[in-house]
Amino acid sequence: MDAYASRFDPDAHAAEMAAQGYTVITEFMDAEQLAEYRRALQPFVDTHRGRNDFEGFKTERIYTLIARGRVFEEIATDPRLMALIGRFLQPNFLLSASHSISLNPGETAQSLHTDDGFYRQPRPRPPIGISVIGAIDAFTRANGATEVVPGSHRWGDPGAADRPNDLAEIEKMAVPMEIPAGAALVFFGTLIHRGGANVTDKPRLAFTNQYCEPWARPQENFWLSVPREMVREMSPTAQTLLGYEIAPPFLGMVTASHPRKSLEPDWVAPVLAQRPR
Repeated sequence: MDAYASRFDPDAHAAEMAAQGYTVITEFMDAEQLAEYRRALQPFVDTHRGRNDFEGFKTERIYTLIARGRVFEEIATDPRLMALIGRFLQPNFLLSASHSISLNPGETAQSLHTDDGFYRQPRPRPPIGISVIGAIDAFTRANGATEVVPGSHRWGDPGAADRPNDLAEIEKMAVPMEIPAGAALVFFGTLIHRGGANVTDKPRLAFTNQYCEPWARPQENFWLSVPREMVREMSPTAQTLLGYEIAPPFLGMVTASHPRKSLEPDWVAPVLAQRPR
């Protein structure tokens, strides 16, 4: 992976994203990292099945992945991703979601959607989020490869003249991302896409890490789900992604102080330390 990383060109990938809404990093993970991913994930398997058709009734998702092992933290903070995403999001952008996805046999296709559609700002617009989907198993049309609608990141809201508004027509435009194990699909949160149907007899394992502007609310509330004592042991990049950094001029402060101060072992919340006795 190191040799490939050294020749990674974030500007070329950024140009692909600007043109079509997505890009593929073909050798994002090597065989050793894929094996370590599977090993580190094993203790958490069979802990959360989908609760609705969108999550997938036959899909297993393991949330808060960044905090479940060093390999997951390394994936989320990969320098190539940081360089590429930094071409589009403001400095000190945040991690919005981090989870593993096992698409099991018989899973149906998701509905078409965008990943930052819950930020209710009119389209067309720049992305507020950027998503990464990594293939732990190779993605094929049969096992539920993510399907993307190229160019849809530039479309306006439903009903706008610059986009098709017949769902069947949009579905015909969807392209399955058949990528090898170890590859990563990176795309704008404004790109229309969906998880495909798994009509094989084997699960298809993947992960997704999603990132958002530093002023946007993340999907996962990592301030509550990742204990400070765990964040304290993470890299500075991971700490920034989890919100322990300032978005200029002062977004994210903690009672007028830098949020990273809250990671100090003897830190006490000022509302407790200063409370009248």
